[in-house]
Amino acid sequence: MIRKTVIRASVILLVCATVFVPAWSQAAEAHSVVVSIKPLHALVAGVMAGAGTPKLLLEGGQSPHTYTLKPSDAHALAQADAVFWIGPALEDFLVKPIAALPRASVRVTLSEAAGVHLLPIREGGAWEPHAHGDAHDDAHHAAGKGNHDHDHDHEGAVQSRDPHLWLDPANAQAMVDAIEAALAQARPADAATFHRNAADLKARLGARDSALANQLAPLKGRPYIVYHDAYQYLEARYGLSPAGAITLDPDRPVSAKRIAEIRAKITATGTACVFAEPQFPPAIMATVVEGTGARTGLLDPLGADLSPGPDAYFTLLDGLARSLVACLG
Repeated sequence: MIRKTVIRASVILLVCATVFVPAWSQAAEAHSVVVSIKPLHALVAGVMAGAGTPKLLLEGGQSPHTYTLKPSDAHALAQADAVFWIGPALEDFLVKPIAALPRASVRVTLSEAAGVHLLPIREGGAWEPHAHGDAHDDAHHAAGKGNHDHDHDHEGAVQSRDPHLWLDPANAQAMVDAIEAALAQARPADAATFHRNAADLKARLGARDSALANQLAPLKGRPYIVYHDAYQYLEARYGLSPAGAITLDPDRPVSAKRIAEIRAKITATGTACVFAEPQFPPAIMATVVEGTGARTGLLDPLGADLSPGPDAYFTLLDGLARSLVACLG
């Protein structure tokens, strides 16, 4: 009798475990979402809040220009129902893995999202001030047109457009719309949650955009140099005055000739500050600014040291603004 009671109890526990535990875990696995870089991950996490957490591929200070997929990354991609990335111009390491995903997977190239305004890649690094003015005018002209013309050849656009588009909060708002639509397609049962979260997130982005405009307005006309040309969207949005970049290609060492060119640019433009990045070697900075009177600062377009999550995008923008004000102000 006792043995039968124990067996019945074991069966009941086994049934409960089968019904409740796997049902939850299978649901979580069935709706996996993968995001390439931290700023995008923050936007996706904000839209998903209360309905799951996306997986981030580049978790630390790695550069998307040089990143190599880990086995765990490849496994996550293979299991994903939705994948979000900027596109091949930034995350070249994802081109083949995304192409190999099952046809049922939702793949979102956010550089092609409706409403995202793209700027042309600036040729060279030590560009002249009038070139930046043209880009700034183009950005405002595009903003006045509404949706960007996405009927052009996207393959050609990949080669000619600056991929650091997340540093414009207006682009972030457009990306939130694309993220919401893609998640609703992958998880229709949670569409109402995604819609509510997206509306809240876009309102918050609008408020932060206004605050940044006020904070950065006093810096207009003050030249500075960055490590590589990753900030064009931030500069165009807020009317900043970059004088050039140390490196023309972040994948290659900086030559002595290039250092001499940048030192001459610092002197010629009266550059107040030269900014390093945590993803790239800092030792070169002392050589670049030696004897020029320019100060050094740190800008991070990816948020290398930030904790992933819905607030990371806002913390990233705030950190960039603080660094610019501290060095240029």
